Amino acid sequence: MKKTLLLVFCTIFLTACQPKADDIRVLSQEPSYSASLSSDGNIAIVATQSQGVQCWDLTTHTIRYQWVHGDLNTGVTATAISPNGEFAASLSRDSVALWTIADGKSRGWWSLPASGQSVAVANNGALLIGLNDGSVMSLNAAKTALIKFLGHKERVNTVALSADGRVALSGSNDMQAILWQAQTGQPIHTWDIGSRVTKVALNDSGTLSFTNGSTNKANIWDNTNGKLLNQLEIKRRQMTFSAVRFAKQDTQLLTGTPAREVILWQRETGKPIAKWQIALTKNSQNRGAVVYSVAIRDTNKVVSISSQGLVETWQE
Repeated sequence: MKKTLLLVFCTIFLTACQPKADDIRVLSQEPSYSASLSSDGNIAIVATQSQGVQCWDLTTHTIRYQWVHGDLNTGVTATAISPNGEFAASLSRDSVALWTIADGKSRGWWSLPASGQSVAVANNGALLIGLNDGSVMSLNAAKTALIKFLGHKERVNTVALSADGRVALSGSNDMQAILWQAQTGQPIHTWDIGSRVTKVALNDSGTLSFTNGSTNKANIWDNTNGKLLNQLEIKRRQMTFSAVRFAKQDTQLLTGTPAREVILWQRETGKPIAKWQIALTKNSQNRGAVVYSVAIRDTNKVVSISSQGLVETWQE
């Protein structure tokens, strides 16, 4: 009985310690399959169930564009925005599309040889697409150059690109994260994570990598020599990440989880700095929510967008 009371007390205490969001905005009241924030947290891309892919201006809380990807509006399962905020990418199971955020125009549409799983886009519009057959497509839209990377043996769950589009990082069910040259397909480093790789990320310069498996290991690597710099200090048996961004000149790491958590970490030590819990809509029948994307604004506001269709901000 005492243990039960203690557990209830601790749960209430931890919940009470979670700071509430300073601002909550509803972008969509229907299910969303993916969403992405720009690096400055001012633009959001949302793949909705029946209203296509929406591009939102979060400074004015208005829809700038509504894109139709292919013949159906319901097929987009992944999205991405370039670090400079100029390009957006949408991915369905059988195709990928590139959009210009300044004017909303389509820059290209390409069919895929296998089912698409993840997408990343660079400042020059270069695309990286992870496929379920274990391959990765590296596509430079400007030069119409295509490279098919075959370094993985199983489904590629997650991909990342450096801002200049030169360095690629991919993570697979084969338990490997591979850093490679996006323009040539030449491997740079291969890391055996020990479990299926669920999330990877690169800093803008392509000098740091983040890898996360299906356990509680979240590693930060030095891309120049392939050595492990440090691990995030995770005090639970399992912790996976659905969103990761290097921030504040790579001194911090901002993450989101499938368990409604937004966590800010000190990059050099791996220690958590702050933690927030995202909200649920009042009429939501689903008591869970996935953090799709995170960012930090110049005003030191932490921003998140979730599967509940909510954009939330907190003071860092």
